[in-house]
Order: sequence, then structure tokens, then C-alpha cells
Amino acid sequence: MPNEDIDWTQLDSLEKYLSYTRYVRATEEADQKDVWWKTYRKYREEENKEAVEPVNIGLPYQRLSRNTEVKERKMVMLENKKNPEMERDNRLRTFRIPLDIVKAQWQQTNGPYHIKRLAEHYGVYKDLFPMAYFVPRVVLHAAYGEDHSAAVHYGNHLTPSQAAQAPQIHFEMNICWMAEQEYLHWLVGNVPGNSVSSGEEICSYISPFPARGTGFHRYIYILFKQEEICILSVPHICSYSLEQRTFRPLDFYRKHQDLMTPAGLAFFQCQWDQSVSYTFHTLLNMREPVFEYDRPPVYHPPQKKYPHGQPLRYLDRYRDGAEKTYGIY
Repeated sequence: MPNEDIDWTQLDSLEKYLSYTRYVRATEEADQKDVWWKTYRKYREEENKEAVEPVNIGLPYQRLSRNTEVKERKMVMLENKKNPEMERDNRLRTFRIPLDIVKAQWQQTNGPYHIKRLAEHYGVYKDLFPMAYFVPRVVLHAAYGEDHSAAVHYGNHLTPSQAAQAPQIHFEMNICWMAEQEYLHWLVGNVPGNSVSSGEEICSYISPFPARGTGFHRYIYILFKQEEICILSVPHICSYSLEQRTFRPLDFYRKHQDLMTPAGLAFFQCQWDQSVSYTFHTLLNMREPVFEYDRPPVYHPPQKKYPHGQPLRYLDRYRDGAEKTYGIY
């Protein structure tokens, strides 16, 4: 065992380091020595060797050179210094930057990576493309309602009533990867149905129907870039049969991965409301499933007669209980 050669009954006789520097040097030397037992570092190294790195299946990214970025930044600074109105507003602290410009700059620089981190947080890549991911280089916009009031972002909450009708979809190219040639695009959503290829609808739209008691569901839109027109052996689905609407994005991508590349991403969360009952009973023509969860009672430790440092609400936890409590009634 470690330090088994040390006589713990005579610790005062051990050599003293006399300084912190000597102690740190000795610990670093001991840390580099090989030992017969497995340290935490060795366990972590073995786990990292066994782990498989996820594969990037997205579009290639061609970043501008550093010199080009510096030159563009200097040109902008020179133009700003020549602008007397901007100089005056800056001096008086009344200068305002339009948010549209900030958003456009964000979408072309750090935005795709931030969206990727959000997708990883919500488990989008893990559930749709196991051991793979992509950086959404194309800005995908989806919004419900005639006035586009219910927009789809990256994990925001929408109700099934807001998403009752098919959304309005448009997307913007990112100049960092866009080439001169034109591309076709294929939109796939796991909002039950709604697959569109180059303006042609393959599967008609149906509103989300998260079952009662199952909490929030994720509804994801993925935009694929096509190199050429794909001839699919998929019939047009106009019925409301769940069996015909069953769709796995991973199988779809594996079959057409030579011609398609995921490019855009948007998703929202949704839970049950009254419109879901109408969807099950009228459109799907089936009984509505209802799930219940038996929550265990909230655990509270035994009450202390003199709780030091606890708020006054501490007493409310133990009212109306079977055990004897202490408090003001």
C-alpha cells in the first residue's frame, strides 16, 4: 500500500521539508514515479482511450485568414473615426448599435458553435445522430402563426395550439462556406410529419401531440444540403396513420449520406394542452393515452427544536404532520 514503509508511530522523526518549494518538488517527483496500483489518472486515461470521438458530418468551414480579418477590422475602425456623428455619440455616451447588425455578425462568427452547444445540452445529436454531430452553418428560421409570433429558436417553449398550423420556413446562407453553385435543400422535422424536398411536400403537417403526463417533448427541424436531386422511394403521406409517419433521421441520413449534408437546425419544446386531445380523437382517431406519475412525498429531516440560522419558513415544513413539532401556532 502507499506509504507502508513509514512508521506512523514515530512521525516526529521523519525528515522535514523546511520549505513549501521543497515539498512541491518532492510531490511532483513522487507523482511521476510508477506504482503498482492504479491511480485516478490511469483510470481516466484508460477511459479516454476506449472512448470514441464523435464524427463531424456537417458542412466544411473555410475561415478567413487572420490577415484578412485584421485588415477588415482596421478598415472599419478607420471609417468609424472619420464619422463625426459617431464620434460625437460615442463621446456623449449616446451611441447605439442596431441589434440586427449584432445578430447578423453573431450568426456568421460564433453563432453556429453556440447553437451546437445548445443542441448538445438538449441531447439532439445523441438521440438523432449517435456518435456524430454537425455545426449548423445555415441559419434556419421557423415561425408559427400568420404574424410569425411563435418563432422556433433553440429549445424555447411553444404550446401545441401555437404550432397547430404548418410553420413558415426560410433560411440564410453563411458566406463562410457558400460556394458559387446553387444547392437543393431538404427539410426534415420530427414534428410529426412535414418533410419537404426542394419545395415539394412529402409528408403533410400535423400539429404536435405530446401525451398528457409525459412532460416536455423536443421537436426538431433539420435542413439538409443536397448535391443533386434525390430520387426517393418514399410515397407521399397524406393520412394520419402513425405507422406510416414513423421516421428515423439516422436511417434516412445513412441511406443518402453521399448526397446530403445536415446544414441547419432549429428546435423547440412542447407539452400537453387541450388541443392534443382533439388531435388524438379527431385526426388520429384513437384513444388519448394519459400517463400519471406517483411522486414520493417530499423528505424533510427531523425537526430541530432550536434551528440555528434557518429562515422562518423552516417551521412550515413540519406543520400538519403526524410527528410532534415545535413552532408557533
